[in-house]
Amino acid sequence: MKKLLAASAAVLALAAAVPALAQQAVDRREMGNQILENVPVAPPAMRESLSRYQNARSAYFGDWAPDGGVIITTRFGNTNQLHTVAAPGADRSQITFYDEPVGGAHTLPGGQILFSKDTGGDEWFQLFLRGPDGKTTQLTETGTRNGSPAWSKDGATLVWSRSTKGSGDSDVLMRDASGATKVIYKGQGQVSPLAVSADGKTVLLGRYFSISESKRWLLDVATGKLTELNPGKTKIAYSGGKFTPDGRSVLLLSDEGSDFQRLTQIDLATGAKVTLSGERPWDVEDFALSDDGRILAYVVNEDGYSKLVVQDFRTRRALPQPELPAGVVSDIAFSPDGSKLGFSLATPTAASDAWSWGVTDAKLERWTASELGGLDAKALVSPSLVRYPSFDKRSIPAFVYKPKLAAGQKAPVIIDIHGGPEGQSRPTFSALHQHTVAELGAAVIVTNVRGSTGYGKTYLNLDNAEKREDSVKDIGALLDWIKTQPDLDPSRVVVYGQSYGGYMSLAVMTHYSDRLAGGVERYGISNFVSFLQNTEAYRRDLRRVEYGDERDPKMLKAFETISPMNNVDKIRKPMLVMQGWNDPRVPKSESDQVVAKLRGQGVETWYVQFKDEGHGFAKKANNDRRREVETQFLQKVLGISLSK
Repeated sequence: MKKLLAASAAVLALAAAVPALAQQAVDRREMGNQILENVPVAPPAMRESLSRYQNARSAYFGDWAPDGGVIITTRFGNTNQLHTVAAPGADRSQITFYDEPVGGAHTLPGGQILFSKDTGGDEWFQLFLRGPDGKTTQLTETGTRNGSPAWSKDGATLVWSRSTKGSGDSDVLMRDASGATKVIYKGQGQVSPLAVSADGKTVLLGRYFSISESKRWLLDVATGKLTELNPGKTKIAYSGGKFTPDGRSVLLLSDEGSDFQRLTQIDLATGAKVTLSGERPWDVEDFALSDDGRILAYVVNEDGYSKLVVQDFRTRRALPQPELPAGVVSDIAFSPDGSKLGFSLATPTAASDAWSWGVTDAKLERWTASELGGLDAKALVSPSLVRYPSFDKRSIPAFVYKPKLAAGQKAPVIIDIHGGPEGQSRPTFSALHQHTVAELGAAVIVTNVRGSTGYGKTYLNLDNAEKREDSVKDIGALLDWIKTQPDLDPSRVVVYGQSYGGYMSLAVMTHYSDRLAGGVERYGISNFVSFLQNTEAYRRDLRRVEYGDERDPKMLKAFETISPMNNVDKIRKPMLVMQGWNDPRVPKSESDQVVAKLRGQGVETWYVQFKDEGHGFAKKANNDRRREVETQFLQKVLGISLSK
């Protein structure tokens, strides 16, 4: 305990020292909600070059609209808003008009549309109902965090989870047909409703403990009685959950008895379990069941690419399968009559669009054709999937995007590391990757280091707690691999990451600064102790399970060793840091303190802040500025220009 108090005091002392360090000369420009420190003014030609890539548009399938069309999320102004599309290829009709992004669209029985929205990226989401007349009502209390909505088949019962400031617990609320709202379950930890039985009497609840462990219960709404679906001491990772129409069983994803997530049916009377997706060496990551219980669809993640499977739920017989472009499928949902399956599809050379598959007529239809901002799709680059050996001989997967080179040329390299840490980089359209390859002539390597999802729970758990820096060693092994490639320049490599990838960028810079030209980190963890103390309460214990508990003297010692803030003196190359002011996950103080310490040691450090963003940048104007600054930074540290 004394050591913990000493460490906490050290963190506070560092925070107090930050303003003093920051007194050195800083070229600061403030433009509305954007703050740029030590960033040169970009030439107009740079923004013009970027505009085609930044104006590429995406559309995401939300749900089937009340009139038989679809609801999509897309952007025509500064933020994503809800639109309806009446038929494949028809115009998009905007139905929400907010300054903040809107998401999570669901159509409820009776024609109401449920959606969510936060303020400035703070993630304190509110739920709204839009009626057939266009009138919108806020269902939830401002200042609380609301999510995971579920409802009964007739729409009379609507439930969701609610968290409050300063608490790590969440309650489950129910809104009945009269519009009255009450708490039906006071949760311990982060508990969320997943589904409501057809009669509205039972709610399927889930609690997430970590990426490797979760639980499922049945809540009797009338009595408040909880019944655990799979009691026992074995740790199981569940995902999702849905009642069958007869209410006799539940479908969910589970890794019980397997290294991978499988689609499982649990009989509620007997507890018997049936695997519906068969034995596959890959995760099932999403599923949907038609309202009449006849047709089942699920998505398999095969080495990052999606495979969509459609089958008869009752007979288990395979139905005609759609042949889709190689990419990533998400957001699957059946139409009310079960005749069509809607979904989002993104590929490396095409931004996400809304599609549907005809279950009865085997007709594949594209509802939206999102513009690529004037880019020639045929000129865009698809990645190759490679595997390279790491320090312990383990094979690490990575997607590699390469530019066209003249004979004898070598391309500089951007190593892009995903967040999470339990994330996975997938082969989808990225303006960053395409612009970097085409306009800067640099290669981009998007790696899935150990700890990434998609490759089984054994691989997932290889970076837990004191093994955290083994994933950093995977990047060291990637630097070794780059040296063996005849068309890659090992003397011009930049590491890039956001969120947990931001931590990885900092950590890689502390270990391999002599082998790198610079680093870009967006809202990354700089000190695990201060991060765990300052992240929002509803996330703190969940993060301790993944990263380790700073209250444990053994983990505290490990954090003191691996935290980038304690190793910044090893960074000798320029850094670009970016941060949103309203970030509830990795608070702004994490970026402030590392920027101050870098500058205090004389390291060239660019710092970009957005007052109206949180964990990630959701507004187009801010993303345009982000890409402009990133391009300037890459040009400088890699010694390249837009004209190559």
